[in-house]
Amino acid sequence: MAPAWEAGADLVVVGTGVAGLTAALTARELGLRVLVVTKAGLGEGNTPWAQGGVAVVLPEEHEPGDTVARHAADTLAAGAGLCDERAVAVILAQGPGAVQRLREQGARFDTARDGALARTREGGHSAFRVIHAGGDATGAEVERALVNAVRDDPIPVLEQHIAVEALRTPVGDVAGLLVLDAEGAPGVVRAPAVLLATGGIGQLYQATTNPELATGDGLALALRAGAVLADVEFVQFHPTVLFSGPHVTGRRPLVTEAVRGEGAVLVDHSGARVMADVHPLADLAPRDVVAAAITRRMVATGQDHVLLDATHMGGDAFRRRFPTVHAACQDVGVDPAHEPIPVAPAAHFSCGGVMTTVDGRSGVTGLYAAGEVARTGLHGANRLASNSLLEGLVTGARAARAVAADLAAGLLADPKLAEPARPPAAPVVDRDALQRAMSRYAAIGRDASGLIEAMSVLDTRSVHRPLETHRAVEDAALAMVASTLLTTALQRTESRGCHVRTDHPNTDESWHRSLPVRLDAAGRLVHVEPVILGGVA
Repeated sequence: MAPAWEAGADLVVVGTGVAGLTAALTARELGLRVLVVTKAGLGEGNTPWAQGGVAVVLPEEHEPGDTVARHAADTLAAGAGLCDERAVAVILAQGPGAVQRLREQGARFDTARDGALARTREGGHSAFRVIHAGGDATGAEVERALVNAVRDDPIPVLEQHIAVEALRTPVGDVAGLLVLDAEGAPGVVRAPAVLLATGGIGQLYQATTNPELATGDGLALALRAGAVLADVEFVQFHPTVLFSGPHVTGRRPLVTEAVRGEGAVLVDHSGARVMADVHPLADLAPRDVVAAAITRRMVATGQDHVLLDATHMGGDAFRRRFPTVHAACQDVGVDPAHEPIPVAPAAHFSCGGVMTTVDGRSGVTGLYAAGEVARTGLHGANRLASNSLLEGLVTGARAARAVAADLAAGLLADPKLAEPARPPAAPVVDRDALQRAMSRYAAIGRDASGLIEAMSVLDTRSVHRPLETHRAVEDAALAMVASTLLTTALQRTESRGCHVRTDHPNTDESWHRSLPVRLDAAGRLVHVEPVILGGVA
């Protein structure tokens, strides 16, 4: 099917979360012609669901003794040896400026009685450095401010269009996108630069905090364009997602880590503390530690959830501080003022992705990535709480500046040289079967036999189909990302961060490295030596 229309821009941004909109606004300020593409509507995606806040050490508005260096140390500790120290230093140092710019764009954060920004503490943090908005609606406020800024500019947004394939020149440079509208009609956007900001991969699993949009489209597109992926095996499971029944699947309401930051504790059904003697930070240990401890306790007790006791706060205080969580609890008949909240881990955040510098550059000329879809080296083997919104703000802006610099230097391809593109064909797996296999064999606690069994499910249920609908594009992306995750998880014969191998329970320093992968000329996944570092280009 030939494309029905063509358009042009200097930069195409795919995604409307914090990284994508920050990049679009920055690029527009730099004088670039920008087009934003989203398969949903403007303002939809992962960002509005982020509850906890933005981790940042602001000048003259921080806890006494806290520093950016302490924030970096906490990030490196959570990352379990796989963070890129240069990327951590750059992103966290530029966090205060990024937050200040966001406030100038209209974002309103909660304040304390003295008028200073209110701060809380989350798992893995050694200080109260997480600023928040609307109590537990930080992502929604960040998205509101950025969406309003995009509309005020105005920046053109192509809604209900899914990115299918990168346009490429004869030498392999990216020079635009093939997209499908809601009815499956193809269109072409020619541009010397494409920035992926497509979010995560939560829909690989039956239970997730991610919306239905989080199907890994950007990772699959990047792989087919020749990019390298790394750290895909590290999927962070949020420890405390509202449990509303054993058969409830799909997106589940998050119970923000800040609830534990305000003193709530995890207990089992007998009232015994889950995190006692597990970690020095107890209930505020890093997420991988807490999620694994909860999983072990559920197995030991035969229960499908544990309990989060926040009754010490009282009803009015809890409702004011955590209105989103309170409303979700009410929806399932739980009153946090008088009874503990039923919780269980669920897929939450992908620590890996397209291997990029902190400027968003991938190894493919013309292809950039920022936000959760990118692997900058900030998160390593396990993300420190509330570092994700900060990363999107910083790297989104840096990527836009990198595009402008590369354009000015004449490093990008002429979009007129892009070869014709048609919707490709790719393996597609029934989504329910894929999610069941990934949830059973590739969630918290993996072993070789289970990973091989999941691979077998993908192989036997795979059907080659043309990617001519939104659903087909998403299902093909899920199949490709699942295969990538299973391959790297099987090869990493150790437990590190949020990758837990029950048949290899110890951390092995011979695996103190990432596992970069790409597709070969035949479309097969192959391992490569690291060709791009997570630091500054």
